[in-house]
Amino acid sequence: MKKGLTAKGRATRQRIVVAAALLIREKGIADTSLDDVRAVTATSKSQLFHYFPEGRSDLLAAVTEYEAAQVLEAQQPFLGDLSTWESWQDWQHAVLTHYTELGQRCPLGSLTAELGKSSPRTRAVVSSLYDKWEAALVRGVETVTSAGRDAALGRARSILTAVQGGVVMLQTTGRTDYLEAALTEAISPLRPVGTQAASV
Repeated sequence: MKKGLTAKGRATRQRIVVAAALLIREKGIADTSLDDVRAVTATSKSQLFHYFPEGRSDLLAAVTEYEAAQVLEAQQPFLGDLSTWESWQDWQHAVLTHYTELGQRCPLGSLTAELGKSSPRTRAVVSSLYDKWEAALVRGVETVTSAGRDAALGRARSILTAVQGGVVMLQTTGRTDYLEAALTEAISPLRPVGTQAASV
């Protein structure tokens, strides 16, 4: 669908996706209907189905893609240049800030649960997110250490797992200290000898 749209059509579709994403963040996925989206975007039913032919599932899939992109965007510019210990600390702060602002409501998690983890489209979105995230972390680990590729990959995956585990505990407890502790421990081997970890 997106490939066949004009520039104006792509902009309109994106406007609807962003509005739907903000609604879901505010109200939750179960309480966000197509009528709600139509109301806040001032679009007709026919217009909505023009951009999202399969209706709710199609729109939610598009919002999932948007929210996955936001996960990475919230970590910039630090994720793109993890070349110093200071940049790793700034990145950690950005991650904590992002998930603290979201609190117990994780829109990406809710969306993937709604669409089904077995959905090929959902799996592709989530896999792409983790691949990009992991690749950035690997580059950062390799830059600040003398670790080989395999060791850097292992450290990057430990860091990513620490983030996701901390987020799961945040969702169930409402507390960010698990995420902070896990992330601090995961990146601590990257800290140069003789330096102190800054408080986040």
